[in-house]
Amino acid sequence: MRKLLLASAAILGATSGLALAQDAAQSQGQFIGKYGAGPAANNFQNSRGSLQDVSGTPSAGALTTIYGKADATPTPGTIVIRLNGRVEAGMAAAWSTADRSQTNDGVKTSFKVNPVGAYSYLRLYPGFDGLAANGLRYGASAEIRENFESGILSTALGGSATTGSLTSPSGNTSAQTLMVRRSFTYLAHDNMGVVRIGVTDGVVGLFDNCVFSSQCWDAGHGVFQAAAQAFAPVNASSGGGLSYPWLAQAGTEYGNNKIVYLTPQFFGFDFGVQYAPNMGNSLSTSSQTDPNRPTACAQAGQGCIGVSSGDNPNRWLNQVGIGGRYQGSFGAVDVKAYGFYETAGKEQLTTAAYTTTTATTYKTANVNTLRYDNLSFYQAGFAVTTMNVTAAVSYIGGRYNGQLSMAPTGGAAEDAVVYGLTYANGPIAAGIDLGIINDQGNAALTKISQRHQVEIGFGGSYRLAPGVQLFGEYQYVTRHQGGLNMNTGGFTTAGNSIDAKAQAIVFGTALTW
Repeated sequence: MRKLLLASAAILGATSGLALAQDAAQSQGQFIGKYGAGPAANNFQNSRGSLQDVSGTPSAGALTTIYGKADATPTPGTIVIRLNGRVEAGMAAAWSTADRSQTNDGVKTSFKVNPVGAYSYLRLYPGFDGLAANGLRYGASAEIRENFESGILSTALGGSATTGSLTSPSGNTSAQTLMVRRSFTYLAHDNMGVVRIGVTDGVVGLFDNCVFSSQCWDAGHGVFQAAAQAFAPVNASSGGGLSYPWLAQAGTEYGNNKIVYLTPQFFGFDFGVQYAPNMGNSLSTSSQTDPNRPTACAQAGQGCIGVSSGDNPNRWLNQVGIGGRYQGSFGAVDVKAYGFYETAGKEQLTTAAYTTTTATTYKTANVNTLRYDNLSFYQAGFAVTTMNVTAAVSYIGGRYNGQLSMAPTGGAAEDAVVYGLTYANGPIAAGIDLGIINDQGNAALTKISQRHQVEIGFGGSYRLAPGVQLFGEYQYVTRHQGGLNMNTGGFTTAGNSIDAKAQAIVFGTALTW
């Protein structure tokens, strides 16, 4: 494996005159070799160069060591260069209560969607890992994703924003872009731990790469972060707060710039701490062509990513998190557990007076002038693997609302749990997840009602050949909040509520290298 990746590095750095020892029928710039590890959206190497999340015995089952062959580790004085990728394509069908446009009281109106769709996407994972002669480990990793054009084509591309007309499929593809989803560097030493800086997963994402939240069975399609959420109209499946609050592998968790420190593992235990000054990248307020010339943040204002007082009382800043994890094996049984706590401050509202409300006036209040509590929540997980089956649970609770959003003062606390069973043996993986979520939901209904959501997903994948996986998944979501039409996001008359429900089935192929 190491030889394969080192050879790939040589190819990437080769000049046009480099000759490769391979079949003469192959063109220059190609490489022939055995299938390697496949894509790695992350670098899970710990300070000792082994994988941060590999702990357990193969006799318990494949899932406990699922990332055991993720990346080759460099030898002293060398680097390993990676350019992995993923192309996924498939067919989907989704049905929901938002398939027909409607009024807030549920009267059906003009628009209707076709439930059947075909989809595809591309992801690239460049990165490298190095080991200096003095024992310093270092590297960088990035994730590049495809970004899609809206169904309403812009006027600049030949469509009409007022009518939503789409002139041709060619216009759809030419409007797509590439975006950087992760980009970080790391420094590590065997006995000192690892420090990561950049757009990177925090402690939750590194402690739970898929096991505690039971996301390992669908070839990486996404479980509750895909299927119904990806293909059904958004209000029926996620709406104002995503139906996935548990954070592991979620963009709201890894999408801001932060510094993360993970300790080495001691007797099965390791610990982590993270800090982020704001919700994004501190270059976000700068010109795209010259990051040294700020444009949107000429002076303190709402365009500044690091603003600490102004007109947005539910913007958080100074995010701090700390957690610990245990991994151990007892015969043919593997046990994993972790706990995590996070808090963050908030922007102070200084452009207008905070709204004073009562239980009867929240619905008429401006939610942008309500008071919000600091982020303050805890998350924990537990997983047991034996006989190729993993039973897992992950819980999150506290002052939190939806997905890394602050809860309005006086609103209901977050209370969400996901249960999962996963089977992994040879080329076969299968699983089932059940998520139950209670939180405040719509801030304008504070002290009036709260949101309740239930979601279930099941399916599996089959490795047809190295780098080739077939998968199928079914998901069902139901969402409720008193006094709200969950399909439109508007208030209903007389306090009635209209629930949103969605279900989706997906069959696809995931090819990785």
